[in-house]
Amino acid sequence: MDALQKARQTIDEVDRQMAELFEKRMAAVKTVGEYKQTNGLPILNEQREQEVIEKNADRISDPVLRSYYVRFLENNMAVSRAYQFRLAKGMKVAYSGVEGAFAHIAASRIFPTAQLIAFSDFSDAYKAVCDGECDVAVLPMENSYAGEVGQVMDLMFSGTLSVSGVYELPITHHLLGLPGADKHHIRKVYSHPQALSQCAPYIKQHRLEAESFANTAMAAQFVAEQKDAAFAAIASKETAALYGLTVLEQNINSSRSNTTRFGVFTRENNMGHGNHFMLTYTVKHEAGALAKTISTIGKHGFNMCAMRSRPMKELLWQYYFYVEAEGDLNSHEGEAMLKELAPLCDRLKVVGCFESNKTLSEEA
Repeated sequence: MDALQKARQTIDEVDRQMAELFEKRMAAVKTVGEYKQTNGLPILNEQREQEVIEKNADRISDPVLRSYYVRFLENNMAVSRAYQFRLAKGMKVAYSGVEGAFAHIAASRIFPTAQLIAFSDFSDAYKAVCDGECDVAVLPMENSYAGEVGQVMDLMFSGTLSVSGVYELPITHHLLGLPGADKHHIRKVYSHPQALSQCAPYIKQHRLEAESFANTAMAAQFVAEQKDAAFAAIASKETAALYGLTVLEQNINSSRSNTTRFGVFTRENNMGHGNHFMLTYTVKHEAGALAKTISTIGKHGFNMCAMRSRPMKELLWQYYFYVEAEGDLNSHEGEAMLKELAPLCDRLKVVGCFESNKTLSEEA
């Protein structure tokens, strides 16, 4: 056995011991958190943390290693605080948008007891999970009417989070107005441009003037604030309840198959858990490289559900590919497929494994 193998074995053994000690430490952290919650004490105790760091840092004799160990301890403290916050307040779920928008509805149905935290855009919601501010993010991946959500696809390619679940939310649009309003007296409607487009036949038939808003929930809020019985919003039933509006007419969207797929993004690497998986990759600049990757996936018995290409922002006229397929990536065939794909790709990433799509019910 050479020195490299011996060092790696030592690291593996230490990592095994650290995993056991981590679980033991976090069990104690849980007890501390419960005590703080019961006794109304703040989770962050800066003086106590500094004492722990100073005491333990002195145990490291090498002055160069000591600075790295201090950073290690600080990370431990941050993880412990995050765990205590989760125990105290429940799971934190990031989403992009405002309360009442479809992303909020999806997040609330997937995690009905969690604390939902709104962010201004997809990247901020994604980053909140990367940074440990939130436990998971619920982000739209694809709409059956409008297609893929490009920014989220790019985050899947370039980011570090995994997809642990995919949920389908039927998008049903309703005409919302002030309590007591008559739908026949509505003359102007407000909503997101996509919703206005999906309800265009209804708008045209009733000769309504349409004005776009950043999202459906903001449109509903505007109608509620204006207090004009001639104004209406196109949005969901949840939004109506949120802003004190009445559903004047249900299901006014022309397509009854409008559905958005939402992914649950997590820091946990869940490779192998599920009967579907997602990959992103770039191919080498060789003749037939892309075709070989497609052939490899099929050769190992995986049914490809989707394949898309997206431009790489940092490289002009170069693309990465997104693949979604049915099958168990943790199987022998899955391992063999990944091994065979690796030399064909400049970059290969397992985005996530999950059970087949789950449909969220029409009502919360």
